[in-house]
Amino acid sequence: MDGRQWLDSYQHRLTDLKARADRAQAALAGVDGTAASPDGAVSVTVAPGGAVRRIVFSERSEALSRVQLAALVVETAARAQAEADRRVTEAVAPLLGGDSEAMQVIRSYQGSGS
Repeated sequence: MDGRQWLDSYQHRLTDLKARADRAQAALAGVDGTAASPDGAVSVTVAPGGAVRRIVFSERSEALSRVQLAALVVETAARAQAEADRRVTEAVAPLLGGDSEAMQVIRSYQGSGS
């Protein structure tokens, strides 16, 4: 392979990598996770990184103590985070390869609180 062929091959790989990155970014846009408590008192939506985007309290939440409500919010947020992690994996695995090193890195952060 001469220098020109090598450069063409390298540029093709860069173009492919950029296209994959763009598709991954588009796939992740708007990905979040939402969960509701079993009794319907609380609904929580979180971003893939765990940031809380929305908490909704139904009338059922009024019957709970502050301690119960706080525990329910934390439990529901954890379930919403698991849903966000699942959706991230679904979105990017086809682009990165389900067993790729990049997916291993993503999975290592999911559920770790990091």
